[in-house]
Amino acid sequence: MNLPKAKKIDIQKYEGGLSKLANITDAIKLSANESALGCSPNAKKAFYDCQSIISKYPDTSSQALKNKISEKFNLDLNNIIIGSGSDEIISFACQAFLNPRDEVVVSEFGFLMYKIYSKINGANVVFAKENNYKTNINTILDCISDKTKLVFIANPNNPTGTFLTKDEVLELRKKLRSDILLLIDDAYCEYVTHKDYLSGLDLFKKSSNVLVTRTFSKIYGLANLRIGWGFASKEIIDALSIFKPPFNITGPAEQAAVAALDDNLWLKKNIEHNTYWSNKIFETLSKKNITCNLPLANFFLMRFENNKLNSDQIFDEFAKNKIILRKMHAYKINNALRVTVGSKEESELFIQLIDKIL
Repeated sequence: MNLPKAKKIDIQKYEGGLSKLANITDAIKLSANESALGCSPNAKKAFYDCQSIISKYPDTSSQALKNKISEKFNLDLNNIIIGSGSDEIISFACQAFLNPRDEVVVSEFGFLMYKIYSKINGANVVFAKENNYKTNINTILDCISDKTKLVFIANPNNPTGTFLTKDEVLELRKKLRSDILLLIDDAYCEYVTHKDYLSGLDLFKKSSNVLVTRTFSKIYGLANLRIGWGFASKEIIDALSIFKPPFNITGPAEQAAVAALDDNLWLKKNIEHNTYWSNKIFETLSKKNITCNLPLANFFLMRFENNKLNSDQIFDEFAKNKIILRKMHAYKINNALRVTVGSKEESELFIQLIDKIL
């Protein structure tokens, strides 16, 4: 009997970090770059207050959230699209702009989903070498060919925690052909306080060939609700919208996101918490001769080439103490782990264990 056959695509399935440890119910998860403080109490209340609408379909246009984004960031409504996480916006971009055998350029240690969505849509992925785990605009430009349609950069980059300065980003866009779409992933931008940094949204509000994605999963603490958004020219947004399902965002998620954007005090508290504890963690890692990125986003890529234990041994030691770190095998970064900046208690415990283990 002949059975349906799925098409074959040469793609390595996304490999995320662990969320649980065997036989441990109270493990501390520092593997997914989630918010240390969780979501705004106002966002939580807005979510709970939506019980009366859960039997109804959500607004297909997510108009309330579009209005709030437009108001907060001074953007035209026609330049905004809402997605089920920024992942979905990235997927829309690949569907809208890539044809089989087109080329996409991705930084060597860029977010795994860039290459996965590109390959799903038949494109060939070209990896631009990084310089000491930092995206390098010169190697990106060296990878450009007449087949290049799309360039991805995350700024700051996950998982390396490094960033491109505002001048570097502007230079990259200037030197790319005008018909190449530059997608800038702003997932961690709210955490960054460095004077040489500007987000993609701040740099390209008037650009016609840049797509900026943002998420509510990180500093806003709404990862489980799957909500993000994109900003670009009306022409790009119209192209993406063809692929958007009619009910991709739930009503409770939309209302929680609106409330999160309204709570500036909670955002400020998160930034202050992250700045304080990322500096504390960086001091500890430096003292222990662990190579890592400078404090920037809400995570560190720790490399252990100068330490007595390797990354697998250190992962196991933390797991014994009920803390989950992120292995870097999927990114092909050897002898390394990534850690998220956690709550006060979680960060204190992490620092204590680093001192003890190394």
